[in-house]
Amino acid sequence: MTGRIPTSGLGDLIRALGDAGYQIIGPVIRDSAIVLGPITTIDDLPKGWTSLQAPARFSLEPAASEAYFDFASPANSVKTFLRPAERKFVAIEKADGGLRFTPRAGPAPRFAFLGVRACDLASIAIQDRVLNEIDPDYRARRENAVFIAVHCAHPSSCCFCASMSTGPRATEGFDLALTEFPDGFLIETGSPRGAALLHKLPIGEAPPDMLARSQEITDRAAAQIQRKVETDGIRESLRENFDHPEWQDVAERCLACGNCTMVCPTCFCVEVAESSDISGAVAERSMRWDSCYSLDFSYIHGGGIRVSTAARYRQWLTHKFSYWFDQFGTSGCVGCGRCIAWCPVAIDVTEEIARIHTGNGTGTDGGQS
Repeated sequence: MTGRIPTSGLGDLIRALGDAGYQIIGPVIRDSAIVLGPITTIDDLPKGWTSLQAPARFSLEPAASEAYFDFASPANSVKTFLRPAERKFVAIEKADGGLRFTPRAGPAPRFAFLGVRACDLASIAIQDRVLNEIDPDYRARRENAVFIAVHCAHPSSCCFCASMSTGPRATEGFDLALTEFPDGFLIETGSPRGAALLHKLPIGEAPPDMLARSQEITDRAAAQIQRKVETDGIRESLRENFDHPEWQDVAERCLACGNCTMVCPTCFCVEVAESSDISGAVAERSMRWDSCYSLDFSYIHGGGIRVSTAARYRQWLTHKFSYWFDQFGTSGCVGCGRCIAWCPVAIDVTEEIARIHTGNGTGTDGGQS
């Protein structure tokens, strides 16, 4: 089902979601960037702003229009809310000569994600394959969530979703999908839950050519994407180039800071940690995001098995683009480009793959990046 809503109808959608008891998460401006965060009204959205993304750069810039979604993927992803960076499991307290265990987990929140891009919808599908069976909290948050996608019209210079067949147009995983036009939105349903929401909006009949114009917008966006990954044979190529000299070359630039894993919407590695207060009377067990770039991540029986930066970078990249297929039947990358934008030394994963996989040293259509 498709229809058209005026620009003001976006505010009606936000109010309908709030009235239904959802905590609405959408793009907001914070710390000179566009990020996903809580919103309550249409005025919270970054109208007239866009993000400039390039290797080692993510900045806020005035947009060329007064659109609400004139930007590529925000700095963080839906993972921030479906699997928070830290979750407390239980508190253990000394009490009455013994120990008292108090669970810290509460009911799963009900999120409505507004403005989700196709690449992030693809990342959620990947996380589902990993986490639905092993993480009850993730599963509950996921089942409670509503997803309102916005088809991407303005990819950043870091994007390579077209190579990964994950965008810029959302094709699945959404309840509602929006295409923004100067005078309103084309709205498409993707689920019964989305159809129920649609009935609460001032929806009108979409002009016959509106869906075609929506497709043209995302076709133009796909044509603008310069970075690419040659995916044919990549699974075998990376594992066959275990000793390629490029691993050491990139290690000489890489800081092993883990930024790429923190912003990646599909990375799921965690650690379970115990901590206590200064008195020793209360201890807590928590789960926190971890990174394969950490030296301690591969700690086994007195030492780490990936001591060098080269080994840790190789583990991350080959897991994403090769071994992930063995484990989960899909690539572990959705081409959002966050790892490129947030790498402090501008390491470009498309460039590194090109040097190892095809030997041509470029991950773009236009030359060295």
